[in-house]
Amino acid sequence: MSKPKTESRRGPRILIARLSAIGDAILTLPVACALRAKFPDAYLGWVVERKAAPMVRGHRALDAVISLERNWFLSPKGIHTARAQLRPHRFDISLDCQGNTKSALAGWISGANQRIGYAGQYGGELSRLMNNVRIAPAFRHLTDRSLELLTPLGLRSPSVHWDLPVSDASVVWASRWRRTIPSKRIAVLNPGGTWPSKRWEASRFAQTAVYLKHRYGYQSAVVWGTGEERAMADKIVAQADGAAVLAPHTDLHHLAALISNANLFISGDTGPLHIAVAVGTPTIGLYGATRPGDSGPYGQIAIQKAYESSSRRQRSNANNSAMRAIQVADVCAAIDELQGKQPLVGAA
Repeated sequence: MSKPKTESRRGPRILIARLSAIGDAILTLPVACALRAKFPDAYLGWVVERKAAPMVRGHRALDAVISLERNWFLSPKGIHTARAQLRPHRFDISLDCQGNTKSALAGWISGANQRIGYAGQYGGELSRLMNNVRIAPAFRHLTDRSLELLTPLGLRSPSVHWDLPVSDASVVWASRWRRTIPSKRIAVLNPGGTWPSKRWEASRFAQTAVYLKHRYGYQSAVVWGTGEERAMADKIVAQADGAAVLAPHTDLHHLAALISNANLFISGDTGPLHIAVAVGTPTIGLYGATRPGDSGPYGQIAIQKAYESSSRRQRSNANNSAMRAIQVADVCAAIDELQGKQPLVGAA
């Protein structure tokens, strides 16, 4: 836990509550940037669960990151521990950017008097009872509606900046890795996903890699995290006829640095997709179990041909039939759109 700088800041003391998941935490980073620009002497904290903490910790806009264990809110002991971590920061204001019971509870037990959250469909579970200022957002996308929570603080339509914290060591490592790829252009392919319903077919990723190489001279690198994702990545490399290589195993910081060295990123809706947007890499998102309007790659291309229209639990357990509605030709057309009028090159 970061030590509170209780005397060094004279502005408002604001807590951002976005506890999970990795991608959603990244999509919320513009809130921290906007607050720091508006209130340069504010004390800004962020409460987050441990898995997503690496994407928040070290952010230039933040004074403190309070990291909690998963399911902390399900026991009196966990709530007591969280309260003990939050109270020393003496927050005046909390921003419930998640809109559920645990995020609203974090703001409430922090002791913040002004607790800003969502009204309407985005104020879920018990959040509307614990937040005392409620905003009905006009926008659907997670980033835009999170920024709307700043309107009671006098911020309207702030600029969107990410400033994703990436360690210097990761940047040096990724630069060395990039030099091992002889191609002038690199595409990073991410076949993984937290839900099976978010995963595109390995064979289609392989066909896309072949298209990228023969049409535009790209070498593709396939990233992975878990053992299951490694098996998918191996399958893509085996089927890509030399157009794809296996990327090294990475943590989140090294993955961000690796993606920042690429010219293109293609993935389903998962954390690395939003990392790619945050580091400025041109991105194509593939959607089936979630909607791009809610969590698409911000300002980038998203493809959706079908949607698993059911509850979140049902969508998370569904097969990938909606993803299979996306054809290789659809992705190749998006690649062509991104390439625009850039000159074609022969196969590397």
